[in-house]
Amino acid sequence: MQKFDDTFDDKDLRILDALQRDATTPAEVLGAEIGLSATSVQRRTKRLQADKVILRQTCQLSPEKLGFGMRCIVGVELDVEQADVLAQFRALLAAEPRVQQSYYVTGASDFVLFLLVRDMQDFEALTQRLFFGNRFVRRFTTSVVMSVHKDGADVPVLSAASDPNVK
Repeated sequence: MQKFDDTFDDKDLRILDALQRDATTPAEVLGAEIGLSATSVQRRTKRLQADKVILRQTCQLSPEKLGFGMRCIVGVELDVEQADVLAQFRALLAAEPRVQQSYYVTGASDFVLFLLVRDMQDFEALTQRLFFGNRFVRRFTTSVVMSVHKDGADVPVLSAASDPNVK
């Protein structure tokens, strides 16, 4: 089990939680919320970035408003799981912007992918390029997302700190 890094104090965790919800929140506002000066918030944020706790700051966009009307979850089974084949497949996935997330997993599939596509024609073209044209892909299965009820990658910062099973 992964151990919780208890070098973070409550103020660090509250900064992380707030920035995760909205990375544009000014240091002055954060400081006022948690009882620190803006300078202290900035110093702590820089340390959390340097320590690779904050990996990057992004904004979440609406795929639908940008023309990506379909979300697909795809399980991919490879013919072989050799280091060079895995590295090539990972590179292929990393280079494809329509692959939002990619996980190397245990179970029936070797990879689980989250894809954004404009429509079925776009999906077909993508699968031709990524899977049908790849000699190492044995098969893939697709689930088309019908509706989204929760979409995010937030880490439960505050609950992780208080969960006795994570320590």
